[in-house]
Amino acid sequence: MKPQELQSLDKRLSRFLEDLLIPMGRSERRHWARVYVQGLLLDGERKSIEPIASRIAGADVQALRQFVGQSPWAVEEIQRRLAQKAVDLFSQPEVWLIDDTSFPKAGSHSVGVARQYCGALGKLANCQVAVTLHWGNGEMSCPLAWRLYLPKQWLADAERAAKVKLPTGTVYKTKGELALELIDQSLHWELPQLPVVADSFYGNDFSFREALRSRELHYVMAVEPTTVVWSTEPHMAWPPAAGRGRPRRYPPEDRLPETQDLLKLAQSLPASAWRAVCWRQGTRDKQRSRFALAKVWAAHGWRKQQHSKRSAEWLLVEWPLEEEKPTKYWLADLGAKRPGLQRVAKIAHSRWRIELDYRELKEELGLDHFEGRHWLGWHHHVTLVSMAYAFLRSEQARIKKNFWLEPSSGSPENAVRTDSP
Repeated sequence: MKPQELQSLDKRLSRFLEDLLIPMGRSERRHWARVYVQGLLLDGERKSIEPIASRIAGADVQALRQFVGQSPWAVEEIQRRLAQKAVDLFSQPEVWLIDDTSFPKAGSHSVGVARQYCGALGKLANCQVAVTLHWGNGEMSCPLAWRLYLPKQWLADAERAAKVKLPTGTVYKTKGELALELIDQSLHWELPQLPVVADSFYGNDFSFREALRSRELHYVMAVEPTTVVWSTEPHMAWPPAAGRGRPRRYPPEDRLPETQDLLKLAQSLPASAWRAVCWRQGTRDKQRSRFALAKVWAAHGWRKQQHSKRSAEWLLVEWPLEEEKPTKYWLADLGAKRPGLQRVAKIAHSRWRIELDYRELKEELGLDHFEGRHWLGWHHHVTLVSMAYAFLRSEQARIKKNFWLEPSSGSPENAVRTDSP
């Protein structure tokens, strides 16, 4: 964004930030928050503190560093206000999107950095990883909250943890556990309960899907074709054991229905099970493919005596006509009744929005440019980036809503503007 463009939005930016910045308390904190958000919005290759200060008249590097890295303002309360504002400002939300994103790092001192899989580079590399929850619909999306993933070695090294000022009592949590924390936080904030969408890293985890069901949340989760399921009800009454001994709680494996992996099951479905579905209007053409829906019961871990209750789920399979075998698989729970095929396909394919969010957050707003090392500074940075992103989304929504209505004569002099200054 050019300086003159940002200046023209000055009043709307002030109104947008006003209630979000109240929990920061002191006026100087609110001032530097606004400066930082302005710096994120302005054009520039780097969006770290020094380049931001160089672009804005009157900005002070030391003051910005203190504000972002050390100032004790409440991240969670501001994220709560931002999440509620996003739901209020934008059109009807449709899904919650769970995913994680990586931040490549050259050194080893930034909080959470480790050699781990880096999605940004597509390989093992030195990076930070954050788990995020986004709100989305078919038109737009934005991040609601963040959790920084801490590899185990960070919790095992007290001296290293102290250097980056990890909060007292911080314990190791998997990415799935962090995702559930974000979901619980959003439920506590009383945001609209929406179907949860995630990739196969989360979808392959039976316990993660089970945790969503325990919270009475619907979901559509990508899974791998090697996932094993039953296509008939596996639960059955089992007669008491004759004579002595404890009664059997579960039937032996050889008395259960035969299991199948998802690829084998999909290939066995009759031709009548497949339907062509359009789930979205793309920029050039409709997004269309061939899908089938089948009821299944997940068999994860049964041979290992992991006998969690097996609830029925809907298997969605995508198999384009031009492909030799199915290309994508999801497991869904959208309520007691059979869901419509188009609805499930639309929800399943909504994940593209979070990838767009990540790209724009990094390329346009410097999400991965933060150079501080401390826990608090990282969380302050991602929260301020989220503010800047939500403001851009609100501007997009305003422009779409407030358009020019032109009379049939096409006369520009008679054009009627529907927005107000």
